[in-house]
Amino acid sequence: MKKLILVRHAKSDWPEETEDFDRPLADKGLEDAMRMSRFMKDNSIPIDYFVSSPAVRALNTCKIFNQTYNLTFITNEKLYNPSERNFESVIYDLDDSHDAVAFFSHNNGISNFANSISDDIFHFPTCGVAGFEIDCDSWSEFDGANKKLMFFYEPGKI
Repeated sequence: MKKLILVRHAKSDWPEETEDFDRPLADKGLEDAMRMSRFMKDNSIPIDYFVSSPAVRALNTCKIFNQTYNLTFITNEKLYNPSERNFESVIYDLDDSHDAVAFFSHNNGISNFANSISDDIFHFPTCGVAGFEIDCDSWSEFDGANKKLMFFYEPGKI
């Protein structure tokens, strides 16, 4: 059994003269990411590996979660402006030694991907988190595996 956790980056700022890729987190985003990561850890949500978009706002959200979880993490360009296929491609590249993996990414891709693997309708708010149980022993079996929503958390509701 594998677990996939999808995390939309926390609330970002958009200072003048800043490219989309380089947008930093806003103060509210920093607070939400700290609160959400602690909430997840306090509720014993297991994660053993992080994969983040390299964009500043997603990577900084990942780094804040990592202050709570202390894990190895990598970046993957496929999670920046992602399509559903980008997510699948990253999943198929995962090592099977990782049983619970969190992806840090962006809308609309993260909402579209969550909706493609669930009967529930999602629109991820900033720092929203959805966890799925994937009925497989290898990430290579992801496409044909049954997927079940375990939780959906929004920072304003925890």
